[in-house]
Amino acid sequence: MLFSSITFLYIFLPVVCLLYLVTKKELHNSILLIASIIFYAWGEPKYLAIMLVTIIVNYYGAILVDKFKNNKYKAKTALIGTILVDLGFLIYFKYFDFIISNINSIFHSHIDLLEIIMPIGISFYTFQALSYLIDVYRNEVKVQKDFYKLALYISLFPQLIAGPIVKYHDIEAQIENRDVTFDKVSLGAKRFIIGLSKKIIIANTLGSVADKIFTQFPDTFSPLIAWLGAICYSFQLFFDFSGYSDMAIGLGLIFGFKFLENFNYPYISKSITEFWRRWHISLSTWFKNYVYISLGGNRKGLIKTLRNLGIVFLLTGIWHGSSWNFVIWGVWNGFFIILEKILGVGKKDEILSGAKRIFRHIYTILIFVSGWVIFRSDDMTYAFTYLKNMFGMIKVHDVLYPLTYYVDRFEIIILAVAILCSTPIFSKMIQNSEENKTLKAFVNLWLIFLLVFSTMFIANSTYNPFIYFRF
Repeated sequence: MLFSSITFLYIFLPVVCLLYLVTKKELHNSILLIASIIFYAWGEPKYLAIMLVTIIVNYYGAILVDKFKNNKYKAKTALIGTILVDLGFLIYFKYFDFIISNINSIFHSHIDLLEIIMPIGISFYTFQALSYLIDVYRNEVKVQKDFYKLALYISLFPQLIAGPIVKYHDIEAQIENRDVTFDKVSLGAKRFIIGLSKKIIIANTLGSVADKIFTQFPDTFSPLIAWLGAICYSFQLFFDFSGYSDMAIGLGLIFGFKFLENFNYPYISKSITEFWRRWHISLSTWFKNYVYISLGGNRKGLIKTLRNLGIVFLLTGIWHGSSWNFVIWGVWNGFFIILEKILGVGKKDEILSGAKRIFRHIYTILIFVSGWVIFRSDDMTYAFTYLKNMFGMIKVHDVLYPLTYYVDRFEIIILAVAILCSTPIFSKMIQNSEENKTLKAFVNLWLIFLLVFSTMFIANSTYNPFIYFRF
């Protein structure tokens, strides 16, 4: 079930909210757990069993880890065994065919692909289960003896299928006890509408432009069109994913949960290091907490620090999908992260002059937009040719369509809106409006209009993908 579907917006969500708000506090977890199971089973009920097995394995695995906490060998054995089961599911469903195809390519074998369909959200709920398990092993949280509470944590529908990746220690207390207030519900509803609008009005509109360009071979359009496609896809990806995160955070507030932010205006960054502090924050912090620090972090000298950063970004690329372009994209980001580390670029307390700030911002844009071309392309041959086109390094043989074929006036307006909305300008205006009754009323009316407008978009369009569902 999609957040941006009529079924979710006007049937599922109102029914769940009504039941949640009119029942006793003691029943809230049960209502959310049942709703989460229905939500996940709606689109692919056969994969519900995989998630349930993951919950059971991690429930008993964590109990064993806790039971043997005074015996390091047994505790670590229980930890590793449970992790292997978690990663086994992930590797089988997400990477098995990719592994077979590469074996066939290297050894010229003819092993049949299994054509496995990946369960939606497996990357996200697997990482959430792992965070709980590792936190128990590290004695950072108490083991959860209530099976249904752990099931709720792993399956909670607001962030189940596309994040943010909610770490157990961040909401441990909220699972046990949380309050639902008018202010939280109001703020959550506003946040949800903003996220829905970002997804439906901006991401879908610019996504259709990007798709028209990326379905053509790069020598059939000009460098200007190549840049248009790369920029539109960059904004589609940001507003699609951050829009989903906004909706998840908003839904969390409605039900009394406070999830951490997942995006902090990454496109205003002045280094790739800063970009990754602002982009997909929940994934970055997950890898930092459970991989980078476990490898030694920055405590064992520069060389090992650079090695650890390289491993993290290689894994980041692999996490995103079973294709070499994702691996190369991870290496691409890791290369610049390592380079900036060596040069001392991107520190949190870094102060830049006006000219240097502009130069660094342009450099960062060039790097992440080029990276998104790699991310979007079906293979590296297409990505390399597309990038060469962007920088005028190939001869365009036959321009199939003019610029006006790919973009119209409305889409140009949405592109301008996307540029503005990728900065903190509008969010600061909304925050400031809370202190002024007239402005607050205006913002509320504007949000109602956005909800109606988004609903019209949904009803009149068949283009409504969530990019991160396939990761």
